[in-house]
Amino acid sequence: MAVHHPACDHFGVSSQLAEEETATPEVYAVRRLHRSESHKLVGGVAGGLAEHLRVPVLWVRAAFTVMTAIGFMGPLAYVLLWMFAAQAPPGEKAAPPDAKERQQGIAMIALGIGLFIVITVFSGSLGSWFIVPVTVGVGGAALVYREADEAQRRKWRDGAKSGVSGFVGTGSTQAKIRLIAGVVLVCGGVALFLFQQISPALLPPVLLAMLATLVGVGVITVPWWLRLVRDLDDERRARIRDQEREEIAAHLHDSVLQTLALIQKQAENPREVVKLARGQERQLRTWLYGPTGYGRGRAQAAEANEAADVPVTFGTLHEAIAVACGEVEDTFGVAVEQVVVGDCPMDVRLTALVQAAREAIVNSAKHSGVGEVSVYAEIEPDTVTVFVRDRGKGFDPEQVSTDRHGLADSIRGRMDRHGGKVRLRTSPGEGTEVQLEMPRKKEAKA
Repeated sequence: MAVHHPACDHFGVSSQLAEEETATPEVYAVRRLHRSESHKLVGGVAGGLAEHLRVPVLWVRAAFTVMTAIGFMGPLAYVLLWMFAAQAPPGEKAAPPDAKERQQGIAMIALGIGLFIVITVFSGSLGSWFIVPVTVGVGGAALVYREADEAQRRKWRDGAKSGVSGFVGTGSTQAKIRLIAGVVLVCGGVALFLFQQISPALLPPVLLAMLATLVGVGVITVPWWLRLVRDLDDERRARIRDQEREEIAAHLHDSVLQTLALIQKQAENPREVVKLARGQERQLRTWLYGPTGYGRGRAQAAEANEAADVPVTFGTLHEAIAVACGEVEDTFGVAVEQVVVGDCPMDVRLTALVQAAREAIVNSAKHSGVGEVSVYAEIEPDTVTVFVRDRGKGFDPEQVSTDRHGLADSIRGRMDRHGGKVRLRTSPGEGTEVQLEMPRKKEAKA
């Protein structure tokens, strides 16, 4: 009698097979092709295709390079895939490709175009009619990229919100000239290519098409031109505001702070204090609300007159120096001997010169310890020179405290802002001489 033993299944093999037979087959989702954002150099097609096929993106770009070399099919395939492949679904913002990947992609593009030209030339299907324009165009594009600064190249590499903002950036004047030269070479290459392939009868419509293209480019770049004009205008206004602030600070130092210092010295003489205060009040009111004061739009007038150099003061240089010397004599009680050789009408530069000379006279009256200051002014066809001398105790310029702004701001700063020069000769016990030299405007020549 045969005895049937149950099947031994120590490892559960039979049960595993039974489970596999009864399990529901897994359903795989269909993977769709999307344009990549993390490997995007042009349109994200190569990166998306690499992610879809799960191969390195370099392999895909190499395939496009080979297709470009053979019949220039690479760009055509790229455009078709870009048209029919959807954009990647929204999600976390993908990181842009790194510099190495960008360099590899650009090298692949250049290699594909180069191989296409070489193959077609050696096969006899491409002649100089194509090589010359392409060479000129590529040379112009290379010149544009080479002469751009690092910030501009970074804008091109990282991409821009628009083609205009990505193409245009800041740089030196020479760089901008070379940039324009590169653009002209690119346009020249395209034009040469068209003119050599088109009969003279078709030139008018071609020129009309090129004109329409240029007009379209102009319309596209209008926002950039407007932004450029606004930036230049803002920069000019900011420069004018800075100059106005410096002028206000220098004037307050020359008048208000100097008067306050005198009031402190004359604190025991009430009549002298009242005299100084009233005189300073009149001067400040005139400066603020007089015919050329800031309260009557001097800041706007200075902006409008910057290019034309309309005088902001009246009279001649001789009169202005006489008024400045008289003010110092009345305020500090010292004798100011003045000699002026020649005369000329006042303008913006000479106004700054007189103000700087007045501050030098004030410094001599306050700190020299003598009762007389000499002023000598000479008007020449090209320059005006003013000397302010005293035979007082002098000083060491290196020992002047940094919180003293008379020499640094009211004299040197004011002269520098208007293109003048300052020379200082002094030493302890030897007196002081300040030489101020200001070039004259051409239209101010006699």
